[in-house]
Formats: sequence, structure tokens, C-alpha cells
Amino acid sequence: MVTRKAQSFCRLCMGHCGVRVSVDEDDRVVSIDADRDDPFTLGYACFKGLQSGAAHNSPDRIVRPLKRQPDGSFEPISIEQALDEIAARLQPVLKHHGPAAIGGYKGGGAFFTSSSLMMLNDWLRALGSPKAFSTVTIDQSAKYVTAGRLGVWPAGRDPFHRGEVFLIVGSNPLVSISTVGFDTRNPAKRLKQAQQRGMKLIVIDPRRTETARNADVFQQPRPGEDAILLAGMLRLILENNWHDQDFCARHVTDLDELRKSLQPFTLDHVARRAGVPAQQVVEATELFALQSNRGAATSATGPDMSPHSNLAEHLVELLNVVCGRFIREGEEVPNPGAILPRWPRKAEVIPAQRWWDEGYHSRFGFGLLDGELPTGSLLDEILEPGADRLRALLVHGGNPALAMPDQRRTVEALGSLDLLVCIDHRMTATAELAHYILPPTLQYERSDLPMFIYEALLFPEPFTRYTPAVASPPQGSEVCDDWYYFWGLAQRLNLQLSYWGQPLDMTTPPTTDELLQIAAQHCPLSLEEIAAHPHGLVLDGPAVLVEPGDSAEIGGFTTMPEDVARELSIVLTEEDDDAFPYRLAARRERDALNSACKDLPAIKKRLPLNPAYMNPSDMAREHIHDDERVVIESRHGALEALARADPDLRSGVVSITHGFGNLPGRRQEGACAGVSTNLLTSSVHDRQAINAMPRLSGIPVSVRKGK
Repeated sequence: MVTRKAQSFCRLCMGHCGVRVSVDEDDRVVSIDADRDDPFTLGYACFKGLQSGAAHNSPDRIVRPLKRQPDGSFEPISIEQALDEIAARLQPVLKHHGPAAIGGYKGGGAFFTSSSLMMLNDWLRALGSPKAFSTVTIDQSAKYVTAGRLGVWPAGRDPFHRGEVFLIVGSNPLVSISTVGFDTRNPAKRLKQAQQRGMKLIVIDPRRTETARNADVFQQPRPGEDAILLAGMLRLILENNWHDQDFCARHVTDLDELRKSLQPFTLDHVARRAGVPAQQVVEATELFALQSNRGAATSATGPDMSPHSNLAEHLVELLNVVCGRFIREGEEVPNPGAILPRWPRKAEVIPAQRWWDEGYHSRFGFGLLDGELPTGSLLDEILEPGADRLRALLVHGGNPALAMPDQRRTVEALGSLDLLVCIDHRMTATAELAHYILPPTLQYERSDLPMFIYEALLFPEPFTRYTPAVASPPQGSEVCDDWYYFWGLAQRLNLQLSYWGQPLDMTTPPTTDELLQIAAQHCPLSLEEIAAHPHGLVLDGPAVLVEPGDSAEIGGFTTMPEDVARELSIVLTEEDDDAFPYRLAARRERDALNSACKDLPAIKKRLPLNPAYMNPSDMAREHIHDDERVVIESRHGALEALARADPDLRSGVVSITHGFGNLPGRRQEGACAGVSTNLLTSSVHDRQAINAMPRLSGIPVSVRKGK
């Protein structure tokens, strides 16, 4: 029986949709509804978000810390006993091998809890370990590489709400609700509003996605050929002088080098390699560069998880650079900061910094990206002998056994650790390998703020909100907010833990709200003042305008540094392998979020597994029918899946949702049904320089009927 309805917001993904949570007399979540009065998301919430309350009361939820037994089973223990034992097992690792033998992996589940968002990183820093890893560097780390090689315009790109055109490469924001620059507040409605005012949409994707169906121009290239297509578009722009000549003259240092490097990417070459008709390339380029004056190009996991991801991302951003698609002097910065501090934005380029060349480098030669080592090198850190080999790993809200490339090697690495600890509420594939599982509270059982480190990407204005805890954990459970596990371990190891730069009292644990106040320390409003606006608020204050650039010459964008030029020449000469005539492309499903949500009953019913989607013409040619088993093989492995027709997919492509499956050799059933695409990937080959980004999409494969 519902006794009350509480206002909150969902923290499953970047959408942060407003919801109403129905709670019973035992303070348990009964149901979740979209908040029709929410001025931010306008009454929208996705199906998985509406079903997320089922996780709170699931019979499969882990509600007490679990300890692995010698026979592989798990037994419940208390929180304090778990922390005592984990600390005791960390002590000899520290004593004999040093802090660098201990690392951490932060998954998607950790990013949406603002009281502990940076706790793993801060805990490792207190420990003295540089071994911080996260999903960021097996997702879209090419964006960090591009900023470091190209330079940065501090005021940002042309905003979505002012754009005449918006170009999306390899992203489906109507489903993923996470694309840089796209308005994710009820994305379908925001897109419709933008198009009603005249904005044109260009989508580049191997599949006619939900977003692509709304495109004014749609290009459907072969997976992995984004760099070829983008280079051809850039060549066309410069060849026809469609670029912003004044902006380039003032803010680009090497335009002639860029022109020269792009010369081989003729329309004929692009059409052959990318599989896109030349006229479509011209049409898209004209719309973006010639027929529009404002509007930006952006990308997501499509190009960033495919081969040549650093190059492809660089070329996406070059579309913005050569066309001058940035907020200019005297214009307003849409979101100068709500939780994060505001800082002056000037109409000038912050030149390429190449941060990874400075400071700490691993024994494998990788520097830090935004304070973390590339996750593509994590398996090497565990498996390769050396003085600082990783022997203990804390996994916070992640599932690397399914997320990381080369699943068999990943499982080998995780299984070889002296200590593996998972902070998670469910028995994931990774948790099955853990020595200890520490269960956290779930989203409606804790107070929170939106994911503050990315607030400028989340909100097109200085918006924030607060939610209290609106439900309680199940009766008889022993769970706590994520941050307490890090604080408890730090206390036992005699470490001084800080959060977001603020030292914490190590004698008395803080409250969650105290940690949220630290996260909001630069906000002009207190947590109490934010909480007084249940639907959130846009911070008042004078507009932040882009200031004139410094008169002194500080440099401009570096469009074609030597390593980018080398990458461009390499991609130019690549040839297909006839043994693998198809390309596998990862895809997202509306009802799943990577490896999460698929254990929810309503989701399992709608999404019981992840088929291998193919174009009907390809299926006919291979004599394959719907729901027949097919064997998909790459240079690095093979998997067996059920085939299913998808007419929206271009010919020559196999498309499978990532994040499914179980540990190799385990029976695939229930929430673990389906297959892991990372059985087809490598952690050794096909890695990018700088960020060790593995090839997780655009993979050459063969397809044959299964037995």
C-alpha cells in the first residue's frame, strides 16, 4: 500500500529525470513515475528509470557484505568485519610491494553518486597510488587526447539552443541520453523544439537509429571508417573555402599543413572506403559549413570505441575549428557553473598541452589522462611481472569482467589478484570473482546532487538540484552509502582522506550531506538553500560573457601535429581483410545501460538477450533466418548468438549490444543471458597510442550459421 509520494530525480544516467517515488508503510519503494511537473525534464522518464525501483526490493539484491569462502561460495559478514579484514589484507601488500600495487576501477554506477563520485580517486591519492582506472578511458577518452593535441576554446562550442545545424557522429542521444552538446533534458522533445525553430540535423551512423530517423541529412558509413569520411568532409570545406577564414587566420597555427594532409581524401576515395555516396558527402558538408553559420559537430562512443578513435575524434573537432563554431567574444556562456566554480572565459585558444607527456608514467609508458591511467593498460598492470604489479583492486560500481576488452584475459587477470573487492548491490560477473562484496545503498535511499563534475555537459544552464533520501533499505539489511567504505578503509590504514580537496575528520565519519556540501563548496547557495527548491533551480547572477583574448600572442589550434599526420597517412592506406567481410558495431538498447538494469524483471521480459542484428539482405545471402544461431568470429575470438533482422542497419554490418553475457564457460541464463562482444576483442592488439583505447567496435568479423 502506498502511503506517500516523494519527489526526487533518477541517477541511472546523464538524464537526471525528475520522478515521483511511491513509498509504502515500511518505507520501501513501490513504484516510480515521471514527474509531470518537473520543469527540467518536462514529464519524461525512460522505461528503465521507471523500473529501477525494483532493484531496491529485489530478492537478488545483496544486502549484507559477502566474503568468498574456500569453496567459492559467499557468506554474509558485518560491514565492520569486512572492512577490518580488507584492511588487514591490504597491509602486507603495502608493506612488501608499495602503494602502486593497489589500484581502483570506477564504473558507471559510481559516477552518479555525488557524495562518493571522487572517493576512489581520493582514497588512492591518500594511499599514494597512481593506479586509478575508470570506464572513461574505455569509452570516450579520445576527447581528452584531442583536447591535448589540438587545443581548447575555453568558452566552448556553439550551444545547441542557438545552433542552425547540429552534426552527430556515432551517437544516438534519443536512446543513450548522453551526447556532448546535445540537450538531454527530455531529448526527443528538445530535438523537436530545435527543429521547429529551424535547426537542421545531420547524423552519421551505420544504423538508421532513433535519432537518425529525425535527420535532415543521414550518412550511413561502414563502421570504423569515420576518420575517412570526416577527412573527406574537411577537404571539401577547405578546397571550396567554406571555412571561417577570419577565425582560422586568427586562431589556427597550421592550416596549410592541414590542407596538405587532407589532399588524398578525394570524394571518390571517401565514397569507396566509407561506403557513402559522394553526393551525400557533399550534401552533408554543404549543410554544415556553407548553408549554416552557427552550430556544432559532436560525437560519442561510435567513433571513440572504433579503430583510429583518436584520429576520428580529432577530425570531428576540426569541423568546429575550421568553421569557427565556438562561442565568441561578447556572447553569453550558457552554463558557466552552478556547483563548480565559475572562471573567466576568453576568446582565445588554450594551446595544446599534451598533459600525458608530463608527470607520472607507468612502466608501460602511459601517462595520466585527467588524473587516471588508461584502462586499456589495466590487464598489463595485473598480469605482467614487475615491481609495481597490481595485486589488489577495488572496483566501485563497475563490471570490468564485461566492460573491458579481451574477456578471457580480463577474467584471468581479475582471478589472479591477491585481493578483489567490489562495491556493488548485485552479483555481477565481476562480483562473482571478488573476495569481498560491499553493498551500497541504492539511489532513492541516499541524498544526492546531480553529477557535478560534468554539470556543463548535463545542463544547458547553471542548474542544480538536491534530493533527500526518500526510502529506506530493506529491513534487516546492512548497507551504507558508498563513501563510508572508503572512509572506513582509510581510517584503518591510518590515512588522511580528503574529498574534493577538503580533509575529512578521521575520528568521526561525516554525513552524506556534509560530503555533498563539500562537493557544492563553490556554489553561492548552501545545500539547504538548494534543497528549498525541490524541482531544482537555475542560479541567478550576472551573465558570464566571453571576454576579449589577451593581446599577447599565445598560440592557436594545432590542427595537424606530427602524430595526427602519421595516423592520417596510416588510415589512408588500409585495406580490408577478405577473411572478415563484415564489421561488428556495438549498439545501445533503450532499456539497458551497459551491463546494468538487465536483471530487473520488466527489463528481462523486454530484453531477454542481445541478438546479432543483420541487414535482411545479408541474412538472405548467408541463408540465415531470424532466431537461428550464428557464429561470429574475429581475429581474436568467436561467439555464438541468435540472429535477427534489422532493416535499419546498413549491409555488411553485424550489430550487437555490449554489456551482456556472463563469465566464459558459465551458462548464459536469466539476467546474464546473451553474449559478451568482448570475446571478439583484444587487449594487446588494436590499441591506440596515448590512451591505450582498445578496439571495441568496428571489428572485422565473419558470420556463418551455427550448428
